[in-house]
Amino acid sequence: MTTLSSGFARARRWLRDHPLAFDATLAFCTLVAMICGSFTAPGDGHGPPAFGARTPEPFSVFLMTLAAAALVLRRRRPMQVLAVTAALAAVEYVLMDPPAPVVMSTVIALYTVASRTDRPTTWRVGLLTMGGLTAAAMVFGATPWYSQENFGVFAWTGLASAAGDAVRSRRAFVDAIRERAERAERTREEEARRRVAEERLRIARDLHDVVAHHIALVNVQAGVAAHVMDKRPDQAKEALAHVRDASRSALNELRVTVGLLRQQGDPEAPTEPAPGLAVLGELVATFRNAGLPVEVACADRDRLPAAVDLAAYRVVQEALTNVRKHAGTGARAEVSVVRVGATAEVTVLDNGRGSTGPGTGPHAGGGPAGGGPGDDGPAGGGHGLVGMRERVSALGGTLSAGPRYGGGFRVHAILPVEARTGEPERPGTAGGTGLRR
Repeated sequence: MTTLSSGFARARRWLRDHPLAFDATLAFCTLVAMICGSFTAPGDGHGPPAFGARTPEPFSVFLMTLAAAALVLRRRRPMQVLAVTAALAAVEYVLMDPPAPVVMSTVIALYTVASRTDRPTTWRVGLLTMGGLTAAAMVFGATPWYSQENFGVFAWTGLASAAGDAVRSRRAFVDAIRERAERAERTREEEARRRVAEERLRIARDLHDVVAHHIALVNVQAGVAAHVMDKRPDQAKEALAHVRDASRSALNELRVTVGLLRQQGDPEAPTEPAPGLAVLGELVATFRNAGLPVEVACADRDRLPAAVDLAAYRVVQEALTNVRKHAGTGARAEVSVVRVGATAEVTVLDNGRGSTGPGTGPHAGGGPAGGGPGDDGPAGGGHGLVGMRERVSALGGTLSAGPRYGGGFRVHAILPVEARTGEPERPGTAGGTGLRR
């Protein structure tokens, strides 16, 4: 039984893959059915039809053969095949008595048209075929017009139209479901790619913030150590100690950030929280140790959402890094973080003139603090300002950066305290989008 069913399934698949062979087989089976039906004489109303009571005429066999041959092209030319088979069936009803069942081929052709066209076309063509053949059978047949054979023509052609329309509707429904499933799959893949891209951008932003800040401090302290190594070795040792502390801090933050790239199940997953305003004092101390006087005014630092807290910390870190690198000697910085209604305002001011001279450095033309560590002013090509603005914009806030009247630079960020709808309050959401270095 299993062998029989598997053989039938293979034959079905082969016929589905070779539609012309399937149509030729169907045409042959239809011809056999029509010839067998032509040997049957209709009953007299008191008994069933009698098989072998009559023999088909050669002309009827010729018409049945033509109608069956036309069915081979039913997929390629459905309308033409229907017209040919309907015309042959009408000729049979007009010229032969009793007629041979040539109408069988018309039923199959009408089903094909209904299954491959739209519903209005099915209605028009179906009604025309049903009415024409039924009228030919009633007018030219030897039996009374109300005989069951005449109404059988109407019933079979109507059934073919209904069955073809139902098959077409089901095929369209299945195709729509398949298309929606494929579109949903594409949407999920695109969403996954988008999330991966946003996570990469966020990690790139954090890496930039960490590396730019600490490497700038290491560079400054190493320069100090090299300058005073011979004359004041104690100060050189202190500078090298700051270099060691800055490099250790950079390594720790890099370990936490890069740890986000680990696969699930990897050992030593990162557990340290992202930095925030709670450690702002330690951040400011590194700049003070590097020779940049910084005054801080920070309120409600522990009551900000995690995403806002991280964004404020990164803005201060980026701005102070640029002040240290570009404001020049003798510069001072002021940092304030205050809560104003439903927003938190972060402001970083400095009074520097630029390390390359008035009117030539980043301070003069477009700013250090807003320009990214070392490269965002007119003299450089980095994207620190873009990074800060994107980090703030990701939370729905705004950032402005520009020179101050009388000298210096100002960075001002306004962050909404409440996270936007649909965004979880977790570290890292502030850096979900935007260009990076």
